[in-house]
Amino acid sequence: MTAREIVEQVLRAGREVDIDGLANLMAPDGCIEWPFRPAGVPGKLRGREEIRAFLTEAAKGFVRFSEFRDVVLHETVDPEVVIVEYNAIGTVLDTGAPFSQTVIAVFRVRNDLVLSYRDYINPLPLAEALAGRESAL
Repeated sequence: MTAREIVEQVLRAGREVDIDGLANLMAPDGCIEWPFRPAGVPGKLRGREEIRAFLTEAAKGFVRFSEFRDVVLHETVDPEVVIVEYNAIGTVLDTGAPFSQTVIAVFRVRNDLVLSYRDYINPLPLAEALAGRESAL
């Protein structure tokens, strides 16, 4: 498989909340990083099992994504690196409010497994949704 095909599988697993599918696409010592993140989100997860455990808890969270719009995958001169940009569209579960977040992610894939996944989310919509959630409680 190409790096692009693996990244497409990761995105599909994320959107479908297929935790095992996503974790199994990670290298055993692969990592996911969030350089820009709201409070309470770790900066880096390392290893398939740590990633699986975190994503399992996060899936119980307060936002559910229904689609990724305007997905653009950029293949680079390095065949292991794919950059993807998209808008994640969903719902805040507690309030039913719509949720939209812009994402740019950088993947490094080798031997059909993700070595690194840097997820550059825009933290502002998540912070706003959290503030709205707290005022609704």
